[in-house]
Amino acid sequence: VVDFGGANEVTISSDAHSARVAGVVSTNPAHLMNGMMQNDTAVAVALTGRVPTSVTGTVRKGDMMVSAGNGHAQASSTPAMGTVIGKAITSFDGDYGVIEVVVGRV
Repeated sequence: VVDFGGANEVTISSDAHSARVAGVVSTNPAHLMNGMMQNDTAVAVALTGRVPTSVTGTVRKGDMMVSAGNGHAQASSTPAMGTVIGKAITSFDGDYGVIEVVVGRV
């Protein structure tokens, strides 16, 4: 999970429920916008679709996901406007793991 800001365009999200959240770094983008950019710090941020996302805490299918800090996401039952990353597609029980989250039209 990344936020807008830092020394570059985006940086690892370090705040829980961040309103600066940009999204989730895509591991396998279908289309790479600005693909011609040559920059050591460029990352592909998912704009829409299913994206593997690092999470912390209990997550149930359909939970709204927000930043948890340290680059992870967490479930939130009452997210503030501008903090939602997407919705969980799968459930998770544990401390840290990776699940699929749908981003985009939530």
